[in-house]
Amino acid sequence: MVSIPEKRKFPRVGFDRGIDAWIMSIDGTWRLTCKMRDASAQGARLVPSSLEKLKEKEFFLLLSSTGLAYRRCELAWINGDEIGVRFLQIKR
Repeated sequence: MVSIPEKRKFPRVGFDRGIDAWIMSIDGTWRLTCKMRDASAQGARLVPSSLEKLKEKEFFLLLSSTGLAYRRCELAWINGDEIGVRFLQIKR
């Protein structure tokens, strides 16, 4: 098998089984479980439990069940049951 060289500015790290995470609305009114399949410094590929609630462009990706580790995200793409998100930077 020939491996294709990574051309991204920020290479992704893959997770074979996926990492449990949660997608939560900005106002906290809903939350979805998801699996994080890969991630980079700029974004991630996720498999959410449902695509129905993803009508908002921005949301939080919670990396712990208590919400202590999180990133604010923007929906970048949807492909079947997977989504891509961009991590938003805090403007200072």
